[in-house]
Amino acid sequence: MTDRELDAAGITDPALRAAYTHCRRLNARHGRTYFLATRLLPVERRPAVHALYGFARWADDIVDSLDDPRTHPERRAALARLENRLERGLRAGAPADEPVVLALADTAARYGIDHRHFTDFMASMRSDLHVTHYPTYDDLLGYMHGSAAVIGLQMLPVLGTVVPREEAAPHAAALGVAFQLTNFLRDVGEDLDRDRVYLPGDLLRAHGVDRALLLRTRASGRPDRRVTAALRAAEDLTRRVYRTAAPGLAMLDPLSRPCVRTAFVLYGAILDAIAADGYRVLHRRAVVPRRRRAVVALDGLARLAASRAGARRLHRAPAHRAPAAARFAVSGGPAPEEAV
Repeated sequence: MTDRELDAAGITDPALRAAYTHCRRLNARHGRTYFLATRLLPVERRPAVHALYGFARWADDIVDSLDDPRTHPERRAALARLENRLERGLRAGAPADEPVVLALADTAARYGIDHRHFTDFMASMRSDLHVTHYPTYDDLLGYMHGSAAVIGLQMLPVLGTVVPREEAAPHAAALGVAFQLTNFLRDVGEDLDRDRVYLPGDLLRAHGVDRALLLRTRASGRPDRRVTAALRAAEDLTRRVYRTAAPGLAMLDPLSRPCVRTAFVLYGAILDAIAADGYRVLHRRAVVPRRRRAVVALDGLARLAASRAGARRLHRAPAHRAPAAARFAVSGGPAPEEAV
């Protein structure tokens, strides 16, 4: 993590600075889309986002790192150790030799993040040790509350809002779910190799698809029309969740909005890439072209510049002009949900 980010966030303790820097490296290495979007945040808020992502990444790596997520004792023990360290860290300050937990505990304290979000997250991580499929979409939603929706809720205090936080919360939770559904669709082949199916069973059954057919299709290397229809339905479901999340973009602090909007567009572009590749996700991972990523990033930079300029004008404007200036700062140009 750059010294500028840490200095702007008021993080002076050497152990904390090292912990946040470690989390930033995790973000940069594992979350290309997310890391790119994070660069559009106000500099003082970036360390907190890296801490939140770093912790989620660390837990997810534990779940996915060994061969059999259902039976391997080392995996269970590692997750239990992490949960114990998390509990102690949130309660009384994490030990300095656990940088991810140290940074997370500091972020939770600085921004007043509800500890239940972390508890719910760990519950979903534990379920990954023995649950390999979800019979219905409601079952999957129960899992995603802890694995994805709470990530959006954790982020909300860091991002800031222009409305009461509870008004923005359902949209933030939906965005976390939309991002994870996108990952599930992109990674369906890789997840199948880990003996996991994160597409809801009722959606698959509606198109005559089961695990056996998914396995045969992956092994054959050839598409199956039933599988393709199910994957297209999963894309439609995911896009509906994005539409639920979209109104929340305008509820965010204008200075945070370009970051979240960029992530919104880039993750949506993954769905575009999946469709353009003929839903061949059982055989290869769909990738957003580098040029598209660059265009979205440049648009995010332009929106960030407009938001900062609006904030400066608002700061300088006479009190009676503040509402108009505030509206400009909030919009930063077209409303984000209209421009997506």
